[in-house]
Amino acid sequence: MPALNSIRKRSRVPILMLTATGKTKRVVFSFSVSYNRETRFTEGFFEKSLSYPQKEGQMGNYLNPDNEWFRRIVNSEIYVDKTGMLKYTNQVMNTMQNCLCVSRPRHFGKSTAAAMLAAYYSRGCDSEELFSSFEIAADRDFRKYLNQYDTIFLNMQEFLSQSGDMDRMLDLIRRSVLWELLGKYPDFRYFDNENLIRTMQDIYGNTRCPFVLIIDEWDCVFREYKTEKKAQEQYLDFLRNLLKDQPYVALAYMTGILPVKKYGVHSALNMFAEYSMTDQSIFEEYTGFTEAEVKGLCERFDMDFFQTKNWYDGYELTGYKHIYNPKSVVEAMRRHRFSNYWTSTETYEALKIYMDMDFDGLKEAVVLMLGGEAVQVNTRSFQNDMRTFKTKDDVLTLLIHLGYLGYDAREKKVFIPNKEIVEEFENAMSVGGWAEVMRILKASEKLLEDTLNGDEKAVARALDKAHSEVASILTYNDENSLGCAIGLAYYSARKDYRIIREMPAGKGFADIVFLPLPYTNKPALVVELKYNKTADAAIEQIKDRRYAGALSGYGGRILLVGISYNKDSKSKLHSCVISELC
Repeated sequence: MPALNSIRKRSRVPILMLTATGKTKRVVFSFSVSYNRETRFTEGFFEKSLSYPQKEGQMGNYLNPDNEWFRRIVNSEIYVDKTGMLKYTNQVMNTMQNCLCVSRPRHFGKSTAAAMLAAYYSRGCDSEELFSSFEIAADRDFRKYLNQYDTIFLNMQEFLSQSGDMDRMLDLIRRSVLWELLGKYPDFRYFDNENLIRTMQDIYGNTRCPFVLIIDEWDCVFREYKTEKKAQEQYLDFLRNLLKDQPYVALAYMTGILPVKKYGVHSALNMFAEYSMTDQSIFEEYTGFTEAEVKGLCERFDMDFFQTKNWYDGYELTGYKHIYNPKSVVEAMRRHRFSNYWTSTETYEALKIYMDMDFDGLKEAVVLMLGGEAVQVNTRSFQNDMRTFKTKDDVLTLLIHLGYLGYDAREKKVFIPNKEIVEEFENAMSVGGWAEVMRILKASEKLLEDTLNGDEKAVARALDKAHSEVASILTYNDENSLGCAIGLAYYSARKDYRIIREMPAGKGFADIVFLPLPYTNKPALVVELKYNKTADAAIEQIKDRRYAGALSGYGGRILLVGISYNKDSKSKLHSCVISELC
C-alpha cells in the first residue's frame, strides 16, 4: 500500500477484448497509479469497476428482450413496413423531446410498433438482418442506434392482471425489473438495490449508457380502474418519478388507447409529447394503413379496392386523408371476404354505454352522424379517462380515441367513418332506446328500391314517416332536419353508394349525391331538397345549375330526385319528382 504522503491518480480506461467468437466487448476498468515520495516507487494496478455490458446471448423478459416477437410479425402473411417511424425516434433520442405518448384505437398497430422499437434498440439481440430489407435500413443512422441501448419493455396489462391492487402492481413492476437489472450488473456498488430508480441511476452512472423504456398498454389502469382516483394518481406518480427529468432515459415511448390523463398536479407527465387520434402529427402515416398501402394489398390479394374503402377507410388525419383500419384490412385480405373484423372480439355494449349517456344533444349528434353528417365537437375539455364526462363533447371525444368516430381536425367535426363502424352503431341501437331510428333504418332498403323504380308516391310517403321520426329527436325542424332525414332514410344505400353531401357542382352545390361504387350496377342519384317549394322546382334547379356535372367521368345512368317539404300542408308534407337525365 502507498504511504499517506503518496500522490494517487485514478483513471477510467476502456479495454476492447476479443472473445472466442471473434466479437469485441467493451470493458471498463479503473487504473490507479501512485507515486511514493519516500521510496520514489510507482505502483499501478487495474481494478474492475464494470461487468460486461451484456453476456453473450443474455436477454430478459423485461430488460433487453430478444427480437422474436417482431420477427413473428414480420414473418406473417401480411406485414406492412412501418419502420420509417424509427427515423423520428432516433432523431429525438437523448434530447428534451425524448418522451413520446402515442395513442391509437384497439388493433391499430400499437403493440406492433412497440415490438419493433424493442427489436431495434434492445442490446439483447442482433437485429441487423431482421431490419435489412425495410425502410429504416436505408437511413444513414440505421446502425448508429441499432441494438445499442439497454431496453426495458413493460406491458402494463400483464402486471395489472397479476395484481390485486395498485400497490401490488407497482411492487411487481419494481421487483421484476430489478431482478433482471441486478442479474445483468451484479458487481456494482448500489445505494439501495431495492429501489428501482436509484438502481437505474447507479447503473447509468457506471456505464454512461442510458435506457430506452417502452411501455405498452400504458392506460390500462384508467380503463379498468375507472372510478379509483387514488390508484390512478398513485400510478401517475410512479411513471412521473421513473421517467421525468431522469438522465438515464434516452427514450421513453408509451402507447395505449387514451392520451395522458389530466389530473391537476398529477398531470405532471407534461414531459410527454402527445400524439393521439385528434392529432397524430409526425406519426400520421404510421397510425394505420395508408391508401397506397391498401391499394397494393388489394392488388396482391385480388380484392376490390372500392369495397375495401367503403368498409375500412374513413380515419381522416391532417396530412393523410385516408387512413384504414389495419386489423380489418389484414383479415379481409387473408379471408378474401369483407366483414366486421375490428369489433368481432368485443360486444356492442361498450359502444352502447356511451351512446345512451344522458347529455343534451348527444342522441341528436348520433342521429345526425347516422344520417351522414359531421358534427361540431370541442375535444379540449376531455379529461382523457373513461368516466369524467361533463358534456356530450367529452363522450364524442372518447369515441374518437376508441376508434368509433373519425375526426376532421381542420373543421373540428366528428363523423362515423365507414361501414364497419356503422354496423356497430346499428347493433348498439337494436337492443332498445333507439326505436324511432331503427324504424327508419329498417325501411331504408324499400325506399331505395322505390327510388330506383321511380315510384314517386311511395318515396314521398316513406319520407313523411322518416322526417316525422327524426323531428321527434332533433331540436329543430327545417331544411337541415330534412337533410338528416334523407340521410337516415337512405341508410341502406351505403353498401352500394358513396354518399356525398353538399358536393360542388356546376354553379353551386348539389345537396346530396349518391355515387355508385364501381362493383355495383346501379344509377347515380342527384338529390335536391326544397323547403316550402315544389319538387319540380328542385328538379329545375338541378338542371339549371348543371349539378350533374359533378359526375363528369361517370358513364352510367343518372337519376334526378327532387324532394320538397311543405310544413303548412296537413295532408301531404313531402312531394317527390324523379326523372332520368338524358
